[in-house]
Amino acid sequence: MPFLFGCASYNDKISVYYKQIRAGSYAEAGKELDKNVLLQKPRNKLLFLLERGKVSHLNGEFEASNNYFNEADQLLENGTAGVGDALIGTLVNPMTQTYKGEDFEKFMIHYYKALNYLYLNKTEDAIVEARRISLQSQEQDEKFSNKEKRYSKDAFSLTLQGLIYESANDVNNAFIAYRNAAEVYLSAKDSTWYGTKMPKALGQDLLKMAYVNDFKTELSHFEKLLNIKYQPQAQSAGGEVIFFWENGVAPIKKQEEFFFSLIKGSNGNLVFTNGGNIFIPYQGTGDINLSGVSSLRATYPKYLAQPAYYVAATIGNGQINLDLEKTEDINYLAFKTLDQRFMKEMGKTLTRIAVKKSAEYVLKESAKGTGEKGKDNRLLEGLGFGMQLYSLLSEKADTRNWQSLPAHISYARIPLKTGINTITLNLKNNVGGDETKTITITGNGKLQFYNYSTLR
Repeated sequence: MPFLFGCASYNDKISVYYKQIRAGSYAEAGKELDKNVLLQKPRNKLLFLLERGKVSHLNGEFEASNNYFNEADQLLENGTAGVGDALIGTLVNPMTQTYKGEDFEKFMIHYYKALNYLYLNKTEDAIVEARRISLQSQEQDEKFSNKEKRYSKDAFSLTLQGLIYESANDVNNAFIAYRNAAEVYLSAKDSTWYGTKMPKALGQDLLKMAYVNDFKTELSHFEKLLNIKYQPQAQSAGGEVIFFWENGVAPIKKQEEFFFSLIKGSNGNLVFTNGGNIFIPYQGTGDINLSGVSSLRATYPKYLAQPAYYVAATIGNGQINLDLEKTEDINYLAFKTLDQRFMKEMGKTLTRIAVKKSAEYVLKESAKGTGEKGKDNRLLEGLGFGMQLYSLLSEKADTRNWQSLPAHISYARIPLKTGINTITLNLKNNVGGDETKTITITGNGKLQFYNYSTLR
């Protein structure tokens, strides 16, 4: 029974909360989080803070939301694990370790914190958050030597940074942020960065900031690169709103099984192979008894995408109608970044299992024989079988992730008139139907922000 219960994934254990999020019952979801035993464990504190911050944001509790996100930020800055935590992961499994967060999850903290500050009219704090996006980008960039093949920058976060600077009329920094975001896309094949093509709105914003700053050389340079001739537009009297549409829910993690053997390679080094096209170097040190490592069962997390109810959307103000352009694809990011670290993580997993299997083999071999040491032999044999059972039952993939994130974020910039504006959001669902939502925004002559969630 403990074994069967232990096989449940993280998603299974928080399923009630997850269903409430998808149903839009945010207050009830918050209560469920507060009493969830799994999320109250110290190793899951970061996950609790991320989920609690998100559900508070969805419930309009922006101050409380940032209290949770600030604590999560502090936890990440101080470090989420130590030597003891690494030892637990080696002896048991990654699920027993402190959750450290996915790289894209860390960027999303800035998104929600910045929106919270803007909604609380704390523009200076939002600007501080915008600056921290640069620091997060630098930290991420320094992690990898082969940067062009790894998730080393987040184009959406850089776009958000530019929008925040622009809203504060810091046009120089806005230009730099838009330029950095555009260069991330332009450096990628087909100007597509982790499942997202460069939004047309970003190109227009970049050209606009170059024009406003009177950067003639940069304006000409990017006009040629983007194949766009910038046409200055009169500022709308009521200002503009940046409308973010958060659609669907992030993929969930399940456990996947692999079977490997440990063999000597052509150069004499030990490698794990699945008998097919996967070859992973043995990462351990010292001798290991190959006789005891005939076959290894390893587990690894895999993402499962959750079908979105809505598939497309447009937004209008009664005079113009705009497509909402995808600016962040969390679905794609999740799958791709997990795949990128497969070899490294699987190498650690297999080495841990191989050491357990080798110890199991030594104990069983030592138990062979009769005579005066018969009792000792039976004890050693029992320990060997105990080690075998422990190895089998303790092996488990880490299936945790921030599950209330959307699958995709899209956006559009729409002009406002002074006073009350009725914004129309037209949603197309996955069975061909159309739905219309109306949102009221007061035009005040400034650049405003609004995020709308359809987590279905």
